[in-house]
Amino acid sequence: MFPFSFEWVWDAGHMVFHGGLWYALGIIGLGMTYCIGKAVLDTLEGKGGHHD
Repeated sequence: MFPFSFEWVWDAGHMVFHGGLWYALGIIGLGMTYCIGKAVLDTLEGKGGHHD
């Protein structure tokens, strides 16, 4: 069942599940954004590893 389906009912189980889902996805998204941003900044500043 999807939220746009007519049979959808927002009961406590759905709220807890979707709350946990979006919480977890938010943490993963913030972590990936931080890592990508740090990689870009390190690359622009020349702090990357050097292969001589």
